[in-house]
Amino acid sequence: MASIESTSPASASASLPRRSVAARLGITSVSRDELRRRYTQTGSRFVQIMGTDVHYVDEGQGDTLVMIHGFAASLHTWNRVADELKRTHRVIRLDLPPFGVTGPLRSSRGEIETMNLPTYRRFIDTFMQALGIGRATLIGNSLGGLISWDYAVRHRGAVERLVLIDSAGFPMKLPIYIDLFNHALVRMSSPWWLPEPIIRSAVRNVYGDPRKLDALTLRRYVDFFHAEGARAAIGKMVPTLDFKEVDTDSLRTLDVPTLVLWGAKDRWIPPAHANEFASRIPGAQSVMYAGLGHIPMEEAPEHVLADLDAFLRMPVANAAMGAAVGAAVNAANRRAPTV
Repeated sequence: MASIESTSPASASASLPRRSVAARLGITSVSRDELRRRYTQTGSRFVQIMGTDVHYVDEGQGDTLVMIHGFAASLHTWNRVADELKRTHRVIRLDLPPFGVTGPLRSSRGEIETMNLPTYRRFIDTFMQALGIGRATLIGNSLGGLISWDYAVRHRGAVERLVLIDSAGFPMKLPIYIDLFNHALVRMSSPWWLPEPIIRSAVRNVYGDPRKLDALTLRRYVDFFHAEGARAAIGKMVPTLDFKEVDTDSLRTLDVPTLVLWGAKDRWIPPAHANEFASRIPGAQSVMYAGLGHIPMEEAPEHVLADLDAFLRMPVANAAMGAAVGAAVNAANRRAPTV
């Protein structure tokens, strides 16, 4: 596997355009056109899902991997992992609404939709159908982990393997930076005023070692959080994040090879939840990363890649026929609608 090089913080800082005082205070928003200009990349495509142009990247050939990011992140959190895996797999990453380049879903009247679990279910089902993905390995982090294992529970036979990275699902106290949006005053004021230092502090909090966070990555998170419509959408979404209603007992019914990866310094979802997933999902493997935080695939991709590579190379018992059928379906439906 090729070596992975990280961006130099010093050189990254020099290439960043300056932000105005109004922008740093969150008084102004970054337009969707500007986000497309800055953050689409080779392989970027758009497909209309539920009335919104959804940004995704589709690269490589082979067995299909679908990577789903977490709360307030984007498909870019998988960049360095995807760059290696696309050498041997078809790798699909997407920006979940209301995050990244995609932004909020809107009703026919233009109102921002509330992204709760039922809405995410409709969204991910429609996305998979639109891209003709009949069978795939799902790799999900945080909120994306919840969406991934819930999809596996609801679509028996459609998931070849499952990878959960610091996944949501079990009851927990929301991180302070998310819980802020449960306060009415914050929800009302944040679309018009949310200082950049708060976002920077939240992003540093998801790293086990904030010194690993380079300037370009930090700026990307700030831009997406200050994006047009994002804060209003997050304000509608956060009050629905009640994991007490999630049926985690259904995990016991999964018959999918599963790998659970977790950062031991995760400050957002308790590391003890790794064992909860591993003990419920039959045959699940679990790896704990000392010193890493909530997004280990971004903080230390070389560690995650080593475990992913070993897991993906392992034969899947009783799945050869299903994998062959899924590959045929994926190949036949590869023509994804683009905008």
